[in-house]
Amino acid sequence: MSSMPHRLFRLLTVVWVGSLLTIGYAVAPVLFTSLDRMTAGAVAAQLFRIEGVIGVVCGVLLLALCNVLVRRGGDAYRRLRWLIAGMLVCVLVGYFALQPFMNALRIAAQEAGTDVGHSVYASRFGMLHGVSSVFYLIESLLGIALVWKLPAGIAMPVEQGAGRGAGRAAG
Repeated sequence: MSSMPHRLFRLLTVVWVGSLLTIGYAVAPVLFTSLDRMTAGAVAAQLFRIEGVIGVVCGVLLLALCNVLVRRGGDAYRRLRWLIAGMLVCVLVGYFALQPFMNALRIAAQEAGTDVGHSVYASRFGMLHGVSSVFYLIESLLGIALVWKLPAGIAMPVEQGAGRGAGRAAG
């Protein structure tokens, strides 16, 4: 069995989970401590939009790769599909269901001449932000579980004589 699908699976997992954790738990907090609230919110919204696209692309590709690997006998990937599906649901709800409403409230507040935190939309925005944060946390925890449960390696069949010849050449 070729190791390429396994390596691609690991790479996509690391890109998705790494960007998820970096943006959500390192970059966004730094933005809000370094910039004014409106600017930090605008930049964070753009970063989370990019993260949403990364999540959907990686999630769909990972599910497809899981199916390929399971069909090729990689039973370790069977249970990973559920983690990926859960992460994908979190992305779809968090970024593509809740974010448009949050952005609409932010724009409405800006058109009224204030930031969303000081507008009549503050409580609604806060509630949506809280729900979105819960989905982000769940996605993050599922992502950590996905990385934790990644198969450590794959058993590659060794051709007869290949190991002995390589050992003599190296020694």
